[in-house]
Amino acid sequence: MDGSPSRSDDVQIPPYREHLGMSRQYLRDIILGVNDGLVSMFLLVAGVVGGTMTTEQVLLAGIAGALAGAISMAAGEYLATKSQDQAFQAELELEAEHLRWYRDREVEELREMFATMGLSGEELDTVVEIIDGNDEAMIQMMAGLEFGIVEHERRNPYVAAVYSGLLFIAGSLPPVLPFVFDVSPGSGLTWAAAATGIALFVVGAMKTLMTRRSVLLSGLENLAIGFGGAVLSYLVGRAFGATILA
Repeated sequence: MDGSPSRSDDVQIPPYREHLGMSRQYLRDIILGVNDGLVSMFLLVAGVVGGTMTTEQVLLAGIAGALAGAISMAAGEYLATKSQDQAFQAELELEAEHLRWYRDREVEELREMFATMGLSGEELDTVVEIIDGNDEAMIQMMAGLEFGIVEHERRNPYVAAVYSGLLFIAGSLPPVLPFVFDVSPGSGLTWAAAATGIALFVVGAMKTLMTRRSVLLSGLENLAIGFGGAVLSYLVGRAFGATILA
């Protein structure tokens, strides 16, 4: 026996698919980092081109914006993730204190939570009794059910910061690289728009490897959000440039 489910003549059993695994908790950092680099840097480029800056000025603004954005993203993600993890740790320590001094109350809370899941009678009594017999299991179960804390899903602030910062830089490349070449601001913006558009669609489509949603709809959604903001940024830059130069 290979462990595969049996198949009947009238039911097609889908193939077994693995879960995302340990990368799941960093999905937010991966998507946010590269998407923020693409969108924010293209908005910056569109805005400064709209403000009638030269190619060299656009490139300088793009490089400065990419570095500042990457540092800001990494630092912000580090602090946010560390603060969240510290809050989780404090909750776990408080749960251990409750378990030591108010165990009956914690056991009753556990019973109520399992009851809302559909357990009752002897099944409920047995499950609660087994978990109550192991302090570590009790703490981990209460952490997961009461606070949504699962040990292997906790995020490392250093990993989150690296993901966010480096992927922001990666996302910054399509909007900024065209201005490295000797092109006019308008031509550079056209090439940046094309490169950014392709990258936005690809990132949106790649999300479906993890979200398991429609590739086309996810890609188009990402593309629409990015270019909607770029149009607004360009118009604001044009208006600002016209006001300053008037």
